[in-house]
Amino acid sequence: MKDLERVRRLAKDLTTTYPRSPRDMLGGYVIGVRCVDKCRAFLLGINGDYNYWPCSLAALLFTFTGISPEQFQEVVATGATDEEMGDWLKAHSKVQDRQAIIEWNNTMRDLRLSEMAPAVQAYMEDYIPKYVPTHRPVYTYFDVYDLEEKRL
Repeated sequence: MKDLERVRRLAKDLTTTYPRSPRDMLGGYVIGVRCVDKCRAFLLGINGDYNYWPCSLAALLFTFTGISPEQFQEVVATGATDEEMGDWLKAHSKVQDRQAIIEWNNTMRDLRLSEMAPAVQAYMEDYIPKYVPTHRPVYTYFDVYDLEEKRL
């Protein structure tokens, strides 16, 4: 059941601030907490330029865990806290092997643009010069967001 008042208390206004880094963990998974931030903001119409879905970053998490964006959104809409979302993610992920999750997290943290799907590479070719400071090198996919959002 939706509880938008609870969601509002937890949400970041993405018209004035950034979602958390894709490096930040939720339930033992990278990317997850960023998805929560974007989903909460989307539900409240305060997502600004950020898309909850479709999103290539979120697609990586949803593909790995086998959780759909709709399932995730349904739980976020209840006003679940980060801890509750983390517990739900762990419980509902099709991947329960801790070592597999660690390896996936490390793969995501180290993912280079050249290793990404051709469509994502083409998108980033235009995106990076537009949004990332030119004096900062991009080494990994997560760097794009952390540089743009001034965490690096």
